[in-house]
Amino acid sequence: MKKIVLSLSIAFFITTNVFAAGSSSSGSSPTKTNYDKAVVHIKSAKKYEKKGKLEKAQKSYAKAQKLLIKSNEKKPGKADTLNYLGFTTRKLGDFENGEKYYLQGLAIDPKHKGINEYLGELYVATNRHNLAVERLGVLEGCNCEEYDQLKAVIAGEKSKY
Repeated sequence: MKKIVLSLSIAFFITTNVFAAGSSSSGSSPTKTNYDKAVVHIKSAKKYEKKGKLEKAQKSYAKAQKLLIKSNEKKPGKADTLNYLGFTTRKLGDFENGEKYYLQGLAIDPKHKGINEYLGELYVATNRHNLAVERLGVLEGCNCEEYDQLKAVIAGEKSKY
């Protein structure tokens, strides 16, 4: 009888510790990085924009930008981070610094689809059509949505800058 109780106690102890080790007290997934959190805010901001809730969108972009700055300080030289830093900065109306972030990202990854698309949109917004067409040229042949979206912006079909 002692052996059964001891065996059950050990089994219970092992089972509860195994399950506890893989989860947090809140039951949520592992901690997200600042970059991951920023992406969530960007997606939220885009939805607010589509609904015409521009003030809420601006707040989400500002939160995302702060997180991206922290992410870039912690892990500099990531093209994806610089892409979204450029994007959020541009969406907040600072085209000059947005362009700087995009160019830093292109120095790391010259064929980055997102950076080329968003930089092209910035060039359209700042009346530098020839530079936007250059970004489109980089994307040509990628068979990607970034090419189609930038082409539409250049053609004036839709404005999303």
